[in-house]
Amino acid sequence: MFDSARWVFDKMVGKFGNLDAFSVLERGFKSYGSNPSTVYSFLVGNYCRVRMVDRSVEIFVRMSELGIPVSPYALSTLLSSLVDSKQIDHILDVYGKMGNGLREEQSLCINVYDFVMNGFFLKDEVEMGFCFHSAMIERGFFIDIVTCNKVIKRLCKGNSIAVASKYFSLIAKVGPKPSLVTFSTLINWYCQDSQMEEAFDLYELMITMGIAPDLIVYSILIDGLFRVGKLEEGHCLLLAALDRGIKLDVVIFSSVVNAHVRIGHLEKGIEIYNRMLKEGIMPTIVTYSILINGLCQKGRLLEACGIFGQIMKQGIEPSVCTYSSLIDGFCKQGNLKDGFDLYEDMVNKGHIPDVIVYGVLVSALSKQGRMVDALKFFYGAVKRGLRPNVFIFNSLIDGWCRLNQIKEAVKLYVHMGMYTIIPDLVTYTVLIKGTADKGRPLEALILFFQMLKRGFSLDPVAYCALIDGFCKQKNPKAALQIFELMLKNGVNPDITIYNVLINMFFKEGRLKNALELFKKVHDCGPQPNIVTYNSMICGYSSWKMLSMAVQLYEELKRGLIQPTAITFTILIDAFCKEGRMDDAMLLYSTMIEKGPEPNVVTYSCLIDGHLKSYCMENAFELHEEMLRQNVSPNIVSYSILIDGLCKRGLVEEASNIFDCALNQGLLPDVVAYGILIRGYCEVGRLADAMMVYNRMLGDNILPDSFVQRTLADYNLQAGFEKELHTQVKAIGRSGRRNIDI
Repeated sequence: MFDSARWVFDKMVGKFGNLDAFSVLERGFKSYGSNPSTVYSFLVGNYCRVRMVDRSVEIFVRMSELGIPVSPYALSTLLSSLVDSKQIDHILDVYGKMGNGLREEQSLCINVYDFVMNGFFLKDEVEMGFCFHSAMIERGFFIDIVTCNKVIKRLCKGNSIAVASKYFSLIAKVGPKPSLVTFSTLINWYCQDSQMEEAFDLYELMITMGIAPDLIVYSILIDGLFRVGKLEEGHCLLLAALDRGIKLDVVIFSSVVNAHVRIGHLEKGIEIYNRMLKEGIMPTIVTYSILINGLCQKGRLLEACGIFGQIMKQGIEPSVCTYSSLIDGFCKQGNLKDGFDLYEDMVNKGHIPDVIVYGVLVSALSKQGRMVDALKFFYGAVKRGLRPNVFIFNSLIDGWCRLNQIKEAVKLYVHMGMYTIIPDLVTYTVLIKGTADKGRPLEALILFFQMLKRGFSLDPVAYCALIDGFCKQKNPKAALQIFELMLKNGVNPDITIYNVLINMFFKEGRLKNALELFKKVHDCGPQPNIVTYNSMICGYSSWKMLSMAVQLYEELKRGLIQPTAITFTILIDAFCKEGRMDDAMLLYSTMIEKGPEPNVVTYSCLIDGHLKSYCMENAFELHEEMLRQNVSPNIVSYSILIDGLCKRGLVEEASNIFDCALNQGLLPDVVAYGILIRGYCEVGRLADAMMVYNRMLGDNILPDSFVQRTLADYNLQAGFEKELHTQVKAIGRSGRRNIDI
């Protein structure tokens, strides 16, 4: 529309640069009746375009004197030109000439102060912006604090908090007076940037200036303190706000409760919750869900269920988050039945389970080894619209690895690609550990190098799995090479890896290396744990260095780490093997008096020691004591008694003990059967031996080398081999039937 006019204007300026266009056009308006605002605004804008800003200002001034408004476009063009040329005085002249009435009319379209400040700040002319603000105040122009607040907010959003802070200081010094919004805006951004000291400086200043902090300011500060982990200070500020009569809302209370629950301070969270109730504020489903989650994390499931019942009683609809916390609580306690019942209730009430709920249930099934159920549930969830994540796949893969079913784990790893899920560090670590634990460290090593190739930074867990795998395969050279690679790659070994290596050195008879490594961790770190000390005590004991083991035990007692039942049991076992039953019983007495409580392994070692020392009466007394202490015997403890009785020819009593184990619901293993078979053979009761042998095969237990040697010693091998052949075929058929079922 104005293209032709611009062409004429350019020609006019080129030929008559100093022409008083304003006067010429003013005379023309009387003849042609044109709109002076449109024409003069055109001149203002176009003089700026050809860099004749002074002429543009002159026309603007004359328009203002005649009361002719300038168009927003022309005004913004003029102001932009003046900002570009840093002509603050001209900007102030323009602002002054607008007059109050015209200024108010123009401000509906463009806020001159805001426009100019923003222009300077965008050009990184911060000092010019500050000079303009000061000059406005000196000239007596009114600046609205609301506009200043907008400037502060814009600066903060643009990550210019330092500039916003200086701008605030200028406002506080020369005016206008900061408002509550001014303070809360800047405090909010300080808190988001974790600059809590600066935030509290402003908080103190606003109180000094007589501006009372409101709910928003307290909420921002409390949340900020929680963000940086200063829960105690946040708690104190909350109480201070309540003491000052601030009516905090349920949102801030819930936020405070959540902050405490998140770091495990449940009691503090409950304290805040009770204070909220005291203040007459009703909890929302968010508040209840936070509390239920905290209680479930602490294993306080009954209380969590109580709150859930309270929610239902009040007619409040539980959220998916509420259900997921409770389901997780049940699953962590191994109560999958109630977990799945709650899941069914959730679905029946129209809630759509999210990936977290499905993840919790799949993980729980996998940890219990119920992999068929886990897969069935998983694929059913996928059909119902679940988009699985890497956590769910990791749970399933880990479940198969726990069952040593690496082939099935690898299948799931391959299936991840079908769902466009990229395996993470946990996926590979689980596979490496599972493969290594299966006794296939070389395959685990291949997977390990694939991870390195793909750019994964492996953590100590993956390295530990490999090192432990090679140690179990009696390949210390490979284990140490992995350890050296770990150090070379800048991964700091944790104490678990040092424990594995110490164990390996003892088993390999490299006592010097074990002692050097222990001294290293003892002096330089990482901090030894009870497993480290137990490994050393066990190592000393296995090499008949019992005095060193006892010395380390005494050192342990004097330190921060206290001996466990395992520590005592290792030493008791060592004393028993050396026939030092008095020392073994002294340690046992210490456990009874001061703790920790003896376990079935402790009792088994002592019973075995007494039997080997021909103190059968003491052995059976200990067995009775174990039962009185509600320590359930296992098949090993029964096998020790059976062995002791058989060696004294008391096979009838041994048989009774064997039957007792069966009555307790224990399944005898090949060791228990082997002891009893040998016992019968040694007293010439070969027919009874044959009967026990047949029973063993009937239980699908095949003979080991000890049983086979016993058969050979008593010339029973031919008859037993025939029976074995028959039973093996039967076991095969039984196995196939079980698989079919």
